[in-house]
Amino acid sequence: MGKVTRALISVSHKEGVLDFAKGIEKLGIEILSTGGTAKLLRDGGVKVKDVSEFTGFPEMLDGRVKTLHPKVHGGLLGRRGNPEHMKAWKEHGIEPIDLVVVNLYPFEQTVAKPGCTLDDAIENIDIGGPTMLRSAAKNYTDVAVVVSPRDYGRVLDELKLTGEVSLKTRFELCRTVFLHTARYDSAISAWLDNQVPADEKTRFPNILTLQFEKVQNLRYGENPHQQGAFYREFGRKEPSVANARQLQGKEMSFNNFLDANSALELVKEYSPVAAVIVKHNNPCGAATGTSLADAYRKARDCDPVSAFGGVIAFNHLVDLETAKEITATFVEVVVAPEFAPEALEELKRKKDLRLLDIGPAITGTPEGMDLKKITGGLIYQDRDLGKIADIRKLTVATKRTPTDEEYEALAFAWKVCKHVKSNAIIFAARDRTLGIGAGQMSRLDSVRIAVMKAQSPLKGSVLASDAFFPFRDGLDEAAKAGITAVIQPGGSLKDEEVIKAANEQGLAMVMTGMRHFRH
Repeated sequence: MGKVTRALISVSHKEGVLDFAKGIEKLGIEILSTGGTAKLLRDGGVKVKDVSEFTGFPEMLDGRVKTLHPKVHGGLLGRRGNPEHMKAWKEHGIEPIDLVVVNLYPFEQTVAKPGCTLDDAIENIDIGGPTMLRSAAKNYTDVAVVVSPRDYGRVLDELKLTGEVSLKTRFELCRTVFLHTARYDSAISAWLDNQVPADEKTRFPNILTLQFEKVQNLRYGENPHQQGAFYREFGRKEPSVANARQLQGKEMSFNNFLDANSALELVKEYSPVAAVIVKHNNPCGAATGTSLADAYRKARDCDPVSAFGGVIAFNHLVDLETAKEITATFVEVVVAPEFAPEALEELKRKKDLRLLDIGPAITGTPEGMDLKKITGGLIYQDRDLGKIADIRKLTVATKRTPTDEEYEALAFAWKVCKHVKSNAIIFAARDRTLGIGAGQMSRLDSVRIAVMKAQSPLKGSVLASDAFFPFRDGLDEAAKAGITAVIQPGGSLKDEEVIKAANEQGLAMVMTGMRHFRH
């Protein structure tokens, strides 16, 4: 690379740039700059040459054209060890630019503002900045390029030590640039795509680009021998675990994130005061109540052994009474829209307990799609947001119609069912789960496990199944336990056999026509 003699600095994010410029000026490096950056540096006492003076060509088109000039890009792209390039430099009066410090117009911040128009967004699409970054990064063997203020310190340290930037550092900076510009272009593409009416949008594009930013490294992944990190998706505003604020406790683990997400997404299903407890990505208890503490006690009592060391989600402010119930046992994570000050004081007694504040608008508009990674690819789909608008309008398949209380219990159970690993069976009352059978290869086994797990008598309860009964055996087993009503999608070749079994047992059964597999 040789000694750095000339730098071009043009930044939108100006934090730290003045100190950096002062540092390289002391090393005798000439500084070129544009617009607001040049003014900031001059006002700070740094000697600056305008790029327009360097190129002999003025800024034009309201600043849209500043650095798009052969003298800039020739100075960046010319290979110092290539005689032909050096000859071209001499013929055209091009001088080297050895260091580029550029960051881009704040497109994402602009479009995040309420009332942002298409014109506002377009004016904040940077053209010259990415072009300079890419030119400098392409020629990293001869040019150092800095896009992140986080790198100012180490670049300045190397320049002070040797007068140049090491090849290793230049390569790392080059990689950072292309990651940055890829993300920048993807954010523009995603925002423009969101401006297209839903009925005109391509749901599954031929090329899928997703943007995530690393928030933190994790102690490990799903297991201690796996490494892991947590990334947040750009542009998503929906209340979520990903967007939550951690108030206290140990850092979140890989499994904490999964369980907290599962718990929150289930508790969002309920408008009344509700509590959900999740273990290993399956609910082990869910309930509504007259108070938050009442809902929590009912959810916990569904399966108190499994609830130990679980993750809890609430859909209302956590008060002192509820906090005291939480601290009475071991809990990993609590997710809630808000925590009362006195509740926080109580919860602080458990210093390792992780508290996630989602914010008061817990049921914001659902956003985005669902994806699952497979080796070498991913499967991409709509999120399962299917709901029953009016349970009383569902098809009643049996001779008997559910009572009002049964309808309420069926509606409660069906919401839980969607969030349990398939094959999923839920025994429930109108305000709580009583037994949950999850993740079995046989629906009959899920029924048996739900019965076995129940802590209360199941006589008079209802049952929800995430998919149809392939045979009558599962229904017969549930009837023995005392259920009075069933909600299930229907659609089996054996539906008539299953309906006959329900009628024989005096059960009421409604069919949703909607399956809720979860894998």
